[in-house]
Amino acid sequence: MVKDKKLYNLLGVEPTASEAEIKKGYRKQALKYHPDKPTGDTEKFKEISEAFDILSNADKREVYDQYGLEAARGNAPAADQGNPFGGAGGAGGGFSGFGGAPGGGGFRSSGGGGFSNADAFNIFSQMGGFGMGDDGFTFSSSGFGGQGGQGGSPFGSSGGFRSGGGGGMPGGFGQRSQPRPDPDTVSMPLPVSLEDLYKGATKKMKITRKDPNGSREQKILEINIKPGWKSGTKINFSNEGDYQPECGARQTIQFVIEEKPNPIFKRDGNNIILTVHLTFKESLTGFEKDVTTIDGRRIPLSRSNPVQPGFTTTYPGLGMPISKSPGQKGDLEIVFKVDYPTSLTPAQKEAINTNF
Repeated sequence: MVKDKKLYNLLGVEPTASEAEIKKGYRKQALKYHPDKPTGDTEKFKEISEAFDILSNADKREVYDQYGLEAARGNAPAADQGNPFGGAGGAGGGFSGFGGAPGGGGFRSSGGGGFSNADAFNIFSQMGGFGMGDDGFTFSSSGFGGQGGQGGSPFGSSGGFRSGGGGGMPGGFGQRSQPRPDPDTVSMPLPVSLEDLYKGATKKMKITRKDPNGSREQKILEINIKPGWKSGTKINFSNEGDYQPECGARQTIQFVIEEKPNPIFKRDGNNIILTVHLTFKESLTGFEKDVTTIDGRRIPLSRSNPVQPGFTTTYPGLGMPISKSPGQKGDLEIVFKVDYPTSLTPAQKEAINTNF
């Protein structure tokens, strides 16, 4: 009987789940809670990754099912509590004599000193990153630093996870070592025009970074702007910044989208607002005009009756693309603004008084 179901619940699977079901559960939850997603939660993402780290390894899963999470982490309870491994290193010492199955699955975390954020991103990278089937961000090999060009790997492109040293079961059941800190994240704004956010674009950014030997080098990062992205969208390039000796990895470069002001159009969520100016006479007697949308199409406008200041007419489907719903767009809102005269001649005042 399973002692604790917490890790299975984190992946949304039953304790009887197969290897394929565990992978599917991890994929779904990791893509939902990845910190770069709107639904992201860093701590939840780390818990999900640790759950997968344990349950994807047959030996570690067996220990977890029998003795619980702390035992699976290598923190063995005392022998008199019924754990035959209680004397193998003591609490916090790890199962120094417990070897993993030959060629066993699972992932090795960055040392036995605790499961870190770096371990979580590394597992995400090794499992394919955002290329696992989500419709979210997709980068070339320069993005997110992982092999195959997907996911965020704070450990570079050499592949694999850092071992905690010593023998034993994969994932930290060997000799413990002090974990390294996570690499820093350096954020910088990326101004993008509303037109590029509407149709999508590719931006190339040149960065200067520090090598492990302390010298400087330049590198070009290619950023694929997806149609419909908004201000505040974050694009991460792991392991692309300055090398940090204390981490054994490079910084993460993070670009934050900033929408440039547009002289004609204004964005409101997924909608686009276009203000049409009318003279006082046009607002009273009517008008015929053409306006051009952000994608270049022309829309004829005509009125024969008076138009109130601030009157709005809506054109569905002519707004911004919705990045999370491919093929769908917001609305175009045309707002009429009446430009009242700043002064009137006596004849004009007389005409108004006579007719109104």
